[in-house]
Amino acid sequence: MSFPADTIAALATPVGTAALALIRASGPAASTLVQEIFARAPLPRQAQHADYRDLQGVLIDDVLFTFFANPNSFTGEDSLEISCHGNPFIAQKILADLLARGCRSAEAGEFSKRAFLNGRLDLSQAEAVMDLIHARSDQALAAANQQLRGSLGRHMAELSTLLIKTLAHVEAYIDFPEEDLPTENRQNIDKDIDTLIINTDRLLATSHYGALLRNGIKTVILGEPNAGKSSLLNCLVGRERALVSSEPGTTRDYLEELIIVGPYCLRLIDTAGLNPKPALLEKRGIEKSREQAAEADLFLWVIDATRPRPDLPSEFSQHLTAKNTLVVYNKCDLPVIDPSPLPQPFQCVNISALTITGLTTLQDALAKMASSFQVNVGSEVIAINTRHTQSLEQAKKCLLAAKIKLAENVHSELLSSDLMTALESFAQISGKIDHERILDELFATFCIGK
Repeated sequence: MSFPADTIAALATPVGTAALALIRASGPAASTLVQEIFARAPLPRQAQHADYRDLQGVLIDDVLFTFFANPNSFTGEDSLEISCHGNPFIAQKILADLLARGCRSAEAGEFSKRAFLNGRLDLSQAEAVMDLIHARSDQALAAANQQLRGSLGRHMAELSTLLIKTLAHVEAYIDFPEEDLPTENRQNIDKDIDTLIINTDRLLATSHYGALLRNGIKTVILGEPNAGKSSLLNCLVGRERALVSSEPGTTRDYLEELIIVGPYCLRLIDTAGLNPKPALLEKRGIEKSREQAAEADLFLWVIDATRPRPDLPSEFSQHLTAKNTLVVYNKCDLPVIDPSPLPQPFQCVNISALTITGLTTLQDALAKMASSFQVNVGSEVIAINTRHTQSLEQAKKCLLAAKIKLAENVHSELLSSDLMTALESFAQISGKIDHERILDELFATFCIGK
């Protein structure tokens, strides 16, 4: 395996004052740096304590350094990690000295890029590194960890293996028509394509869940003016995020805030009160509320328990179902009236946003409702991203086209073209395609030419 000729260096921890900071270098000069800076042998995977002195011999800090020999490092190259005190000035001086010694400043994502190029990660695992860094909930963290450990890659490898087998079968009859091959069985090819389509659909089903994990489950708070929507937002957030007033119509625009409920991240959106006779500014706020409702995943329908229940406008009620809506009867610390029947068998929770009564019950109900979005592929939590979705949709399109050609008994060369494009689409997810595997499968299966 050939490694890049240059050695890169960068801070591996955020800029800012902390207990510790980490500087990472990767490339062929890493072992030489250990000898030049610390006058030590580069012993792999052993943390060593030493003084860090710059090129002029000036002491910068006492540090811990660890050398990783290729290919047993994150990047697959010789690598050096230096842990110093978390003063940004110290970290920058060490980094500047590494650059003075011949290192180059790493570009954004270059360590992960080298790990991919050197076969340490596939593309889906490299993307999981960023998901892991930005995970906002237990479920997002679990999905990122599984993907980093190759869960999506394993599923794609299984799909690719079956597709390569199918493609090799088709191409054998194209490339070697004169050989003594068994009769072509197109029924088996059709079954294999059906299996590929089903398993592709299983992965595609996780795309929406992936977006929810990365951005939060969009949860819109609806209700009449002064029902306590903003008070509920503040209650769930744990601080005064929204202005609260006894005067109806205080909220004229929507507010967004992320909260963690159980293992899930919710993106709460407090909207303008649904006043049937709004003033001009209120009307604009309600229009924005309508836009948010059209894209919502969950709804909190807040009802003032001390007043008769108002009906929601049809442009809002059409989005609400028993599966995506939690009805919140607020102000239950005051004398309440008997609620009128709801239009659907919605789940209901009684709370007081003022006294925080019923908050735990509400949070538990929200977490249970959020859990309905989770899609497992086998025993694994997989949440594909937009790039994966596009590749899988292209692959499915080609597989469906191949299935039609099979039914119409179209020439095998056209069938092969669809299958090859599907294989290339699968390969875009991992960033790898091995044409030699097709030949290996072809010759191993049919023993062509003995």
